[in-house]
Amino acid sequence: MKNKEVIINLKNVAKYYYMGDNIVKAVDGVDISIKQGEFVAVMGPSGSGKSTCMNLIGSLDIPTKGVIYLDNEDISSLSESDLAVLRGKKVGFIFQQFNLIPNLTVKENVMLPMMFQGESKQERENVAEELLVKVGLGDRMKFYPNQLSGGQQQRVAIARSLANDPEVILADEPTGNLDTKTGKKVIDFLKSLNKEGKTVIMVTHDPNLAKEHADIVYSLRDGKVERITRKNKLRI
Repeated sequence: MKNKEVIINLKNVAKYYYMGDNIVKAVDGVDISIKQGEFVAVMGPSGSGKSTCMNLIGSLDIPTKGVIYLDNEDISSLSESDLAVLRGKKVGFIFQQFNLIPNLTVKENVMLPMMFQGESKQERENVAEELLVKVGLGDRMKFYPNQLSGGQQQRVAIARSLANDPEVILADEPTGNLDTKTGKKVIDFLKSLNKEGKTVIMVTHDPNLAKEHADIVYSLRDGKVERITRKNKLRI
């Protein structure tokens, strides 16, 4: 069997913020390697650096030092416009606050990422409709976000994350604003995407969620990887 390729690789990555004479080391020298088709969790308490780490993993930010490879490309060598194109093709984002555009319909929200990739209007409409049917919202396409429940809004966010058929789905606290039953449905959907071959990276503060569903858990504390937990194997 062919070994799965590494799709995201962080090598000795740090992100520092300078506040006067003080340096805030949000992420301080982490090594994270994620292969195609894995379900990975990045876990840690508030202030551990997991949100900053998510931004770095998703190429939303570039490191103060160290290197990040996305599909074997060093993102620090790319211009912001080239990085945006690469990110738009390779990574789909699901945010805790949903981040839907309130004055766009559900369908228009899902179409939006495809616009930045230059897809035709007809293609954007076709893909958006297919994805909304897939997440069970085929009858809500003309609704606006404020007409939906939290769980429905999260499903729109999932559909939007799939718009450009990315290899990687990056989910930031995907169940954080949902009740337990709705949260389970979202996790089940992420697991089904993983079974279809998508690489899923979930950022969470919930150790039970991480350990139950992820193949690999990176536990962060004070900006560093404290431990790496693999299914049936622990490495300190």
